[in-house]
Amino acid sequence: MASETTVPRIEYLRVQNYRALRDLELKNLTPLTVFLGPNGSGKSTVFDVFAFLAECFSVGLRKAWDKRGRFRELRTRGASGPLTFELKYREKPHTPLITYHLSIDEGQRGPYVAEEWLHWRRGQTGKPFRFLDFKQGTGRVVSGEMPAEQDERVEETLDSPEVLAVNTLGQLARNPRVSALRRFITDWYLSYLTADNTRSVPEAGPQERLSAIGDNLPNVIQYLKEQHPDRLAKIMHILSRRIPRLERVDAEFLADGRLLLRIKDAPFDEPILARFASDGTLKMLSYLTVLYDPAPPQLIGIEEPENHLHPRLLPELAEECRAATSGTQVMVTTHSPFFVNGLKPEEVRVLYRDEQGFTRAIRTADIPGINDFMAEGALLGYLWAEGYFGLGDPLTAGGAPTISLPAQENQDASGNSD
Repeated sequence: MASETTVPRIEYLRVQNYRALRDLELKNLTPLTVFLGPNGSGKSTVFDVFAFLAECFSVGLRKAWDKRGRFRELRTRGASGPLTFELKYREKPHTPLITYHLSIDEGQRGPYVAEEWLHWRRGQTGKPFRFLDFKQGTGRVVSGEMPAEQDERVEETLDSPEVLAVNTLGQLARNPRVSALRRFITDWYLSYLTADNTRSVPEAGPQERLSAIGDNLPNVIQYLKEQHPDRLAKIMHILSRRIPRLERVDAEFLADGRLLLRIKDAPFDEPILARFASDGTLKMLSYLTVLYDPAPPQLIGIEEPENHLHPRLLPELAEECRAATSGTQVMVTTHSPFFVNGLKPEEVRVLYRDEQGFTRAIRTADIPGINDFMAEGALLGYLWAEGYFGLGDPLTAGGAPTISLPAQENQDASGNSD
């Protein structure tokens, strides 16, 4: 696989006033980024940030807002002001770093976009400039393939202040940089699958991508069998190495037009129905169909993949996640030391609650002594489980630190403070 991908990469994320994320800043994000921590540390909240942004683009701000209980449930307790999200990403390697800023507030008529802008600096010098800049439904955008400071700014007014400018203007061909961000966010895949949902018997018909809950797994197997048999063969080869005696998985048509998933294992002649297969078999199969998608999503999020999987399978699943980053970016939440055993220190962020109850994060590569232990052959997950991280322990208050942590970095992944 190629070492560089042409899909966008998020390198930086800052979130303010979103539940326990009073002011969380994540720098130097890697193609595979894993959020580790005890229950209540904020892992699911970080995961939900990506889900919330994706839903704002797919179903609209109001629906995403209402689903989460509006400001009453969304805004950090005791805080005031808007919810703020800031992403720094590159469309391709060696291209300029683009910053996307979104602030959402609530008025008498509901949520609205208080501020939304995109900026970049095309060269190595010079001040970054905004090529999209909107407040409450009105603003300006610079069109063209490579927007520049001296280019004309076009005044635009959206239908409503709750409409996202990137989502609306990104549908116009004259705004290719805005369109690229819109395509990126709308293509995110966030997994909430359960083994029970993968046992469904859906209507027959090939489907290219697994649903968020995994209830169309038979349709995806049908699609791969018909359109990408080599990719399905690769998935089955990997699965058979993970699951003893498993031989094949088939999607079988029923007389009433539905699709049944059947699993064949040795030494038996007859395959069994998916509803009788183990939870671990179905979850591993589901994850592999996502990670080895012939046209993978531009970002994949997986929440707690360790559920129902044998601990010895988890380091290998971590390797599969890393391999998938040749064509996508992967974000994972976990509290399994076995999954973390398959990771590198720069890929893991430990989440914990500070004395005020807000979520903080630190890279394991920045924890004193961890790199030295790894150089001697230690496994990262075991170091965490044995208390060498000095934070993230579920038996302490929110996994609070018991060591002196290094000062926060002053620069982002680009070496720039903008």
